[in-house]
Amino acid sequence: MNITTKNKFIAYFLGFLQAFIGLTAVSGGFRLVSNPKGMSDFPIEWLSNSPFTNYLIPGLVLLIVIGFGNVLGGAITFLRKKYSGSIAILLGVFLILYMIIEVFFVGLCNYLQPLYFILGVIVLIFGFKLSKLSITFYQLEVESTPNKLSA
Repeated sequence: MNITTKNKFIAYFLGFLQAFIGLTAVSGGFRLVSNPKGMSDFPIEWLSNSPFTNYLIPGLVLLIVIGFGNVLGGAITFLRKKYSGSIAILLGVFLILYMIIEVFFVGLCNYLQPLYFILGVIVLIFGFKLSKLSITFYQLEVESTPNKLSA
């Protein structure tokens, strides 16, 4: 697999993954913001050991940073901009931190927490790979020529 094919595969896979994460986070964030006092699958009691009294702030972070951030990051990755790898790295770190903080305060409540942690790690790894490929791909090759001094 040559570098262009590998770069395209990584970009499309990463873009799809970011779009999936983003769309599901927009949906989850919207649910939390719409029902900040809790729901049957997100009881307010889960927040008893956290600094939050309701789901508004965690929902806004999920909606805006994780959700819209990954949707935008996926679009940038699909367009194969040279900074898409750096954006993916940042979004992967945000998702990993969000999941660590959530599990720290709320506890391990369902399978989605480790799943999205793993997805964050995958985004982070593919972001590094895409950054490395972009740096290699966008470097200019300069042909050296011997200096000829004319007398």
